[in-house]
Amino acid sequence: MAYLMRVTGLILTISVVLNAGSVFGQAASTSSGQVYPSKPVRILTAEPGGGSDLVGRLVAQGLTGVLGQPVIVDNRVGIFPAEVASRASPDGYTLLLNGSIIWIAPLLRAKPPYDPVRDFSPVILIASTPNLLVIHTSLAANTVKDLIALAKAKPGELNYSSAAAGSSNHLGAELFRTMAGVNIVRVTYKGAGPALNAIIAGEAQIMFPAAATATPHVKSGRVKALAVTSLKPSVLAPGMPTLAASGLPGYESVQIYGALAPAKTPVNIVERLNQETARVISRQEVKDRLLAAGLETVGGSPQAYASTIKSDLAKWAKLIKDVGIREE
Repeated sequence: MAYLMRVTGLILTISVVLNAGSVFGQAASTSSGQVYPSKPVRILTAEPGGGSDLVGRLVAQGLTGVLGQPVIVDNRVGIFPAEVASRASPDGYTLLLNGSIIWIAPLLRAKPPYDPVRDFSPVILIASTPNLLVIHTSLAANTVKDLIALAKAKPGELNYSSAAAGSSNHLGAELFRTMAGVNIVRVTYKGAGPALNAIIAGEAQIMFPAAATATPHVKSGRVKALAVTSLKPSVLAPGMPTLAASGLPGYESVQIYGALAPAKTPVNIVERLNQETARVISRQEVKDRLLAAGLETVGGSPQAYASTIKSDLAKWAKLIKDVGIREE
């Protein structure tokens, strides 16, 4: 009898261990007990043609192969991807893939339609891209310190071009203006492309365009690049000094792209999506595609992405409040 009891106890112990391990050793399960995923997964992202769309399609293609279900990209305009995702069922079948606009856009509104921290569960930080500080070729400045000195000598005479309020080229310029203590005047354009064309044409003198967009014009001599906006040197701007090392310690302004799920999505599903997405973006062909588009792959845990969001949100919230930036 004692022997049978010991054997029975051993079988029960093994059964418990195997059942616990099956959560991550096999496919993740939803709270309803169904194997995840048992139907197509939708990735909400921005309009076609931008960085979010590219990242979303590469991730969707990679996840389709490993999840065993179609992963579909659903393009929406503006902040609608985040608004829709924030109201979706937290079951792992709706994901949001977008840039920093997810948490910056609500800062510009009196009544934002979602809370970027409360309404989402971070999955993974996928990629990032810096901007470049570029100037018109006629401007008598070859370094960041030269530009700051020139702007202080001519307060209110130098213009910077930007796209809409809250865009990376707008916030990057405002961060520069406040940290450097210079009086430069904003000129708004309908998009980053027209804003960069204004620098080339001499309509404005300063801009903070995306590195990938500006680099061809820097190489052709149409604009002059002084620094990169990442905290550390970037492979996207070889040999280019950072603003942080050029007289503005701590300056950093980068666009980041990541995946989030609706809040309260089961932890095991978030972890699985994190691990599978990390595998996708670690593939050399995916890294090469992203790098060619001006994006560096990042990766990391859901917790690391959550920390990045909170620190980035705090920085831009302070700037937006101090400067008084509102949606246009």
